[in-house]
Order: sequence, then structure tokens, then C-alpha cells
Amino acid sequence: MILLASVLGLARGADARVVENFDAGWKFVSGALAGAERPDLDDSTWKPVTLPHDWSIAGPFAETNQTGGAGGFLPGGVAWYRKTFSLPELSRDQRVFIEFDGVMQNSDVWFNGFLLGHRPNGYVSFRYELTPRLNFSGRNVLAVRADTSAQPASRWYSGGGIYRHVRLVITASVHLGWEGVFVATPKISTDQAAVQIQATVTNQSAAGQIITVQTALVGPDGSNAGTMVTNFTVAGGAAVDFRRQIILSNPHLWSPDSPQLYTAVIKIISGGIKLDESSTDFGIREAKFTSDSGFLLNGEKMVLKGVCLHQDGGAFGVAVPLTIWEDRLKTLRSLGVNAIRTAHEPPAPEFLDLCDRMGFFVMDELFDCWTVGKKPFDYHLYFNEWSKRDAADTVRRDRNHPCVILWSIGNEIHDTPKPEIAIPIARGLVVVCHENDPTRPVTQALFRPNSSGDYTNGLADSLDVIGTNYRDNELLAAQRARPERKIINTEEGQDRQQWLRLRDSPSLAGQFLWAGVDYIGESRQWPRVGYAGGLLDRTGAVKPIAFERQSWWSAAPMVRLARRVAPDDRMPNDPGYGGSELHTQVQFADWTPRNPAPHDETVEAYSNCEEVELSLNGKSLGAQKINADASPRVWKIPFAPGLLEAVAKNGGKVVAIGALRTAGKPARIELTLQNSTLKNSWDGVAIVRASVVDAAGVPVPGAADLISFGVSEPGVIAAVDSGDNESHQPFQASARHAYQGVCTAFIKVASRPAGSAASTVKITARATGLEAGSLTVAPED
Repeated sequence: MILLASVLGLARGADARVVENFDAGWKFVSGALAGAERPDLDDSTWKPVTLPHDWSIAGPFAETNQTGGAGGFLPGGVAWYRKTFSLPELSRDQRVFIEFDGVMQNSDVWFNGFLLGHRPNGYVSFRYELTPRLNFSGRNVLAVRADTSAQPASRWYSGGGIYRHVRLVITASVHLGWEGVFVATPKISTDQAAVQIQATVTNQSAAGQIITVQTALVGPDGSNAGTMVTNFTVAGGAAVDFRRQIILSNPHLWSPDSPQLYTAVIKIISGGIKLDESSTDFGIREAKFTSDSGFLLNGEKMVLKGVCLHQDGGAFGVAVPLTIWEDRLKTLRSLGVNAIRTAHEPPAPEFLDLCDRMGFFVMDELFDCWTVGKKPFDYHLYFNEWSKRDAADTVRRDRNHPCVILWSIGNEIHDTPKPEIAIPIARGLVVVCHENDPTRPVTQALFRPNSSGDYTNGLADSLDVIGTNYRDNELLAAQRARPERKIINTEEGQDRQQWLRLRDSPSLAGQFLWAGVDYIGESRQWPRVGYAGGLLDRTGAVKPIAFERQSWWSAAPMVRLARRVAPDDRMPNDPGYGGSELHTQVQFADWTPRNPAPHDETVEAYSNCEEVELSLNGKSLGAQKINADASPRVWKIPFAPGLLEAVAKNGGKVVAIGALRTAGKPARIELTLQNSTLKNSWDGVAIVRASVVDAAGVPVPGAADLISFGVSEPGVIAAVDSGDNESHQPFQASARHAYQGVCTAFIKVASRPAGSAASTVKITARATGLEAGSLTVAPED
């Protein structure tokens, strides 16, 4: 049983809210157990777990799993979680709440045997009050049932269990309402900004209270940027909304290049006692969609170069350490990506925090279906009852993030062929978004809009910004018919013509590429368990298909080379290349073709530079200027082993070099650390790539060796993975077959007392017949 030490301090007289991380000390079991919610149940044999926890990712993969290819052939079912804890006796006017960032799915929560509530949507955040059922004299038991047994319930892997963070919150009876603080910046210039603060104060006591609300704005450098004091009375059992405005001089504006964040600190004081305090980060920026110039940030035109992302983190399932997302976003940024569409569900709150800090724009999407389902047991079963509540809760939770510039109320909604059903739903959801956040526009990813008449029957025009998937030529035609329309490509393929339409259409705000990262699920047939159309593979490694996108989207000079392989040479079952997705892959970033005999190779150079010269073993094969149609520069040349090099120039000066080398026989394993630190926290992960290389250190793309990882204390191997979407090896293991010569280990730090000395962690990788590789990393607190 857990005794909350920080709450003890509050019980001795602290006067403001306590927010306690409630992730540790849970127990887990899978299976539809009867009576698992009872406080007196013996759970001593249950597995101890720390949240976030996705139980489904442990597998095993099986063609017979009812999730099917949509769910990556991973298991579904009922899972139970329990946590036993005690609280010291609180003062009479204190309130206790439990907050869940997400439970997948159909969750029921009991406290001391009493059912607190049910939530079918696995992506929304929710909270319950514990106060009326608290046991101050002994143990308290939280029990959570998560049910994914009705399958298929999703078009992609959605995981299972309490897969996001949990908090215990203790406040006075007079406190700020849940998600009740809203900070907006309605008027902005380079020398002045109006910051509007809106908050709800709730009084859960019977007596009225005269209160003082103190608001302070803290600048990006920690300095005081402005203050305000408000006095009013809150009647017993009532809630009061207040709205005030502070004018800031010379504000630091939020942008991708300078993601400056302010903090609004709100304190509630009564009779000299601080009753509550909250801190809300926000950014000062003006994000605007226009019908003629597309998207403007702080008055300047920007093209949204976005990617769609599902929420899974590959080997971690949907319980994703933030380091994984930070690494992925850094890599996507290097390719020129500046925007994310959360497809097709609200993300974890900390993901939006990360986008705030890194300067990414976000389209926050709410639903993949309305009343017409795409899978037999998906959200359409609950839409009529829950959609407006789920939408309101999500918008209120996410509305303070400067990264969020657009709400999406649906993706490829199949209700639209019946406009008498779809139009009222769309208008109703737009109203919900506007009521809870009047500052951001609303869109929808329209599905075959010409077929269902969305551009002519009023559905599209119920949206603030019209979004369409793939049919960008139809979208542009719809705007030509009604020039006042604001438009965006909500989902787009990797075709060059679709990029050219965006590049050459100033009124088009941007596009979101499908997809940014490979993900589990959406497989059409066994043995494939994932989707492989991303710019990055599941481990976060860049795929050759991304080089062309980088040449279009990145401002930094770059040049990369790849071989383009004909369809009949894609080696669908060649074990030397790991089999798998090669039937979909036509570009290979190596100069080691499977056929060493004399033959011709098609070489493509992807570059944003004015001129690229290609050479093979020091002999020039000619230079080519940049193509106006954004196509790559292509050479068809006889293959010869050695060094293939591209030199890119701007204004006659060398600005980038790309090279490929022919690999010899596999000789050793080379380890590289993808990220710079290993933090001693749940979110801390060291991403270690193991590459099979020859004696000269050249990667061997045909290597498929089984690589075994080892790690010294206090490190632990959290997961292993590769880019192979047909592998059924478990993620929670210490060995993995290399795929195209590479596999990845994810290292965490085992739990250790705070402040204790951190030992250096040594990671090793071994394979039969190869020289072992190793590296060390020092954990950080």
C-alpha cells in the first residue's frame, strides 16, 4: 500500500493544490475477471506495472487475433488495473480528484468499490472526484477495467490499458475548474500584445466566499511580464467565470524558429490564505488562414509542410516515452516538416507540450468516424451519446497550446453521402469547438467531396477552413468557384504533382503527407503487421523516400543519392534484404546492389541546390541543373563498385556532398547513439542503432544477422525493433534480426533513488561471426 508523502505535507496545513504523479504502484492482469473492482480482492499475484502501460504491445502477433491487420494482428481483450494507497486525513474543505489522460478503451473506474464512471473513447482525458468515497482511516483502492475485446474496433493499432499518465489532484473547496483556464492573444503587433485570461472559479462548499484572483504573466526568461488583481464573490455551490486582459509591451512572439513560451500563474486567495494556484503555458502568436495567401503566422505567409502521425511509438506501442517523439520530430524537422496532423485522434497532452517547445504547428483531430462506422466496433457505436462531450473536453484541454492552429472534426467521414445527417452533425461540432475556443478555425478532412456534393450542399461551407484528402485538384476547383473559401490539403500522397500544386497555389495553406512515420496496423494481409509508407521507419530512421521530400521542403542545402530499382528487381523474398516491404520500396540508399555483375543502375540525386555533379570512383559523370518541375536529377550508369559521390553547388560554391560506397563482407557491428542523453525518468530513452558494417565501416545493406544486445546496470533494455514490417519477433526482448543491415535497441534506466550516483551504462551488441560493438552513455537526472 502506498502512502503519499507529498500529501502529508498538505494535510499539515499547506493551502494550495497538490498535483501528485500517480503512475507508480499499479498492478495489472489481463482477462475478464469477475469482482476485480472489489476493495477486498486479493491482487497479490497481479503483475506490478508503472504507467503509462500498453499491455497489447507485448503480443504475441497472431493471424488469429481478432484485431486483424487493422490492429497489427496484436491481441485485444479485457485488462484490469488496481492501485492501493492511503491518504492522511485532509481538512474538511479539501477535495480529491483522479485525472486520466487516456485509457484504451471502454473504461470503467471504481473507487473503494463504487463505480465512478464509464468512458468509451480511449483518446480523451477525463477525471472523477474521489472525495465522497475517501477512506481516511485505512486503504483506498482504485480499480480500472479497460475493454478492447470487441474487435475490430480501429483501422490502426490502438493498444490497450492505461496507456497515458494519471494524476491525483487535491484542492480546496474553492478552486479553479477542470480545464477552466483559457489564455488567448486576440491583438498582436511587434511592440504590443493583448493577453486575455479567462478562468472558471468553482465553490464546492455551502458558504459563499469573497476571493481575490491574482494573475501574473511570466516571460520566456522567467521575468515578470505583467500582473492583475481581481476581487469578487463566489456563492456556495456555484461557479463564476471571469475574464481580464493584460497589455504586454515588446512581446516575444511564438514561431517555429523562436518558440517562445509565457506562463500565466493564477492564484485564488481568501482571507489571506492561498486556496488554489495553477500555471498555464501559452504562446503569443497570430495564426490566420486566408482565402488568397493561405496561412499567415504573425502576419507573414508560411506554407504548412505537414505530416500525419498516428500515436504509436513502434516497439513501445501507444505508451510512448517522450524521448521517442522528440527524436522523431527532430528528424522530421531536418526534412523540412513544420506541421503535424494528429491522425485521427487527440494526442497525449505531453505531445502538444513538446510541439509547443519545438515550434511545430498542429492540426488537432477529434474523430475518424461519426455515425457510420469503418469497423464493426469503432466509435460510431458511441458517437451520438458522447461526441459533443468528447469534443468539448478535448478542445478545452488543448486550447492553450500555441502549436494548435486548427481543429479537425473528422477524417474521411462516411456519413457525408447523406447530407441530411452529416450537415447537422458538422455544424453542431463546429459550434462545440467555437464555444470552447472562439480563437481557432475548424476544418474537416473531406472524403470524396465531389461524389457526395460537399462543395455544393453546404457541408464544406459549414467549416472555417475547407480540408480535403488527396483530391487537391478538386479542392482548388472548389475555391475557384467560391474564391472566398479558405482551403488546406488535410491528407496527401507522396506524389510530386501534389507537391507542385501546393508550391504553385498561393491560396492553398499547406498539406499533410501520409505518413510521417511508419506505424503498426492498417495491414491488408498477414504476415505484414504495419504500414510502411512513412518518411521514417518505426524506429525513427530516415527512409530513402524522404530524401526527395527533403529536397522540396528543406531550406538548408542538401544532396542525397539513391538507386531507383525497377519493379521486377525489388527482391520480394530476398532474405539478404530481410524480405518484407521491398515490394513497395523503389529507392535504396546504397551502392551495393544484389547483382554484382555488369549492369546499368539508375541513380537519382535529390537536392535543393542549383547544380549537382555526380562522379564514380573520381570520374565525373556530368553535372545537372535543378529541374523546374522539382523532379530529381537522374543518371543511368554502368555499375562499378567503389565510391559514388554527388557534389552540390550554389553560386559555384560547394554547399553539400552526398556519397554512397560499395560494401564488402560483413565484419563487425557498429553502435551509434541516436540521441544525446539518457535521462533517469520514464520518458528517458537512449536510442541505440546497431549497423552491420564491413572492415572499412561501410554499412552492409543485405545483412540480416540476429543481433543480441546487452546492457550494464542501471540500464535495462526496454525494447528492440527494426524497420521490418513483416517481422513477428517480440519487441520486449534483447535480440533482433537486422533489417537492411540495421536494428535498434531502446535503453532505459532502472529505478534508483533520487540523488544517488548514476553509473555509466555500457551497451553491447553481438552476432555470430561478427566483431562485437559497444558504447557507453551516462544517465542524467
